[in-house]
Amino acid sequence: MNDAQMVRTAAALEPHGIEVVRFNFAYRDRGSRRPDPMPALRERYEAVVAETRKNLGNRPLIIGGRSMGGRVATMLAADGYACDALLLFAYPLHPAGQPEKLRDAHLPRIRVPVLCFNGTRDALCRRDLMERVLQTVTAPWRLHWIEGADHSLKGESVMHEIAATVADWLPTLERAASAR
Repeated sequence: MNDAQMVRTAAALEPHGIEVVRFNFAYRDRGSRRPDPMPALRERYEAVVAETRKNLGNRPLIIGGRSMGGRVATMLAADGYACDALLLFAYPLHPAGQPEKLRDAHLPRIRVPVLCFNGTRDALCRRDLMERVLQTVTAPWRLHWIEGADHSLKGESVMHEIAATVADWLPTLERAASAR
């Protein structure tokens, strides 16, 4: 949660009215590098969102995250978890070096708008595979490729590009909400 890139991302989004809630999964709090099983990851994510909802008021709830956190958010949304949109950074479509092991089966079940950032050099998300996967998705999914970026999405120019793209995307959420 205190990863320098996560702190920079939160700071870049704040001027656009997005209050980012950062947290650690339990395995990180224990000092482990090995992720917990998906049910435990989902449980922790849902607990954080439930606490966040208490102070949300009438603002929209956008869930998401970076890499595995974003994957957990997509799984929740695919299962009908109540949220207004997904904001994803470096979605891990497949393990590094294993593009045949796609993590996409749940994506077509997502029904909320999505903004997803991936780098064109991301070892966990081959562009051709992601674009093929998205042909099965009916939710309004906006995929933004950051030229030359890897899975870390590091760099000052990357942060500016992310912030500008999010600022451009937010009004589309407001229009979609008012159309409902």
